[in-house]
Amino acid sequence: MSELPQTMRAIAITKPGGPEMLQPVSLPTPAPGRGEVLIRVAAAGVNRPDVMQRQGFYPPPPGAPETPGLEVAGTIAAIGEGVSGWKSGDRVCALVAGGGYAEYCVAPAPQCLTVPEGLNMVEAAAIPETFFTVWTNLFDGGRLKSGEALLVHGGGSGIGTSAIQIAKAFGARVFATAGSEEKCRACVELGAERAINYRSEDFVEVVKQLTGGAGVDVILDMVGGDYVARNIAALAPGGRHVSIAFLQGSKVNLNLLPVLQKRLILTGSGLRPRSIAEKGQIADALRTNLWPLLAAGRIRPVIDSTYPLDQAAAAHTRMESSAHTGKLVLTL
Repeated sequence: MSELPQTMRAIAITKPGGPEMLQPVSLPTPAPGRGEVLIRVAAAGVNRPDVMQRQGFYPPPPGAPETPGLEVAGTIAAIGEGVSGWKSGDRVCALVAGGGYAEYCVAPAPQCLTVPEGLNMVEAAAIPETFFTVWTNLFDGGRLKSGEALLVHGGGSGIGTSAIQIAKAFGARVFATAGSEEKCRACVELGAERAINYRSEDFVEVVKQLTGGAGVDVILDMVGGDYVARNIAALAPGGRHVSIAFLQGSKVNLNLLPVLQKRLILTGSGLRPRSIAEKGQIADALRTNLWPLLAAGRIRPVIDSTYPLDQAAAAHTRMESSAHTGKLVLTL
């Protein structure tokens, strides 16, 4: 560690509140523990959970850094005990439990992946949180299969733009909702058969029309609230409802009769509380199933805009505006 600086630039949450609570600070450079690597960060993805943490609603798990940031890309600067398969200088992207908004970030070795061939560091930093989430929820929880129909809510988000491409690449029919005609066009360009402007159209009616009255097999939902009952109406018999976030709230009033009548499955998952072993299994699945597609250019993270690390507050302001299409990334 002697060649590493003793301190580093990072972004701290000074207290719960608005984007202005994100402030540049100097912190001790972390050291990797057993089974960990230290990454010299080149870029860090910005995600909705970062906003929730800043607002005071999503505290980091025990032992995780207080600084926000759930995904990074860069080069390995130091290796902890018991790590094999990685060496200093390797170009990696990684899913982390926190601390990504910094010049250096510790990551569990199983949660690291080689930067995909043909991608730059900004694109690589936009992958982990999003692709881990999409893969485990669509294919593990949602059991999506080729030929099935998928509805993605928030199609213009980082999750949405990734889910559309990945599901399409695996042979699904993909529909998406978005809040503007511009975002709807982007969804179609990425592979959605039809994008539904939720401000002017009823997605339940449109989905029924598009599927000959059958409904869709899987819905990836980040809205919650009153969308859940509408999603159940839009699901086909045997359909799977997968919750990954609750922008309209996690508490819902629900009639369970259609769940029984249509044999539906309501499921969901979050990444942050899961074990390193579980996250490592997801990383292995991405390496096997998605890295070849990235290398071939069949899927690619969509980058809305980038911000220097010190302008993290501006990135959060844009995320909260919901004006973005794709990912927001901090650069160092």
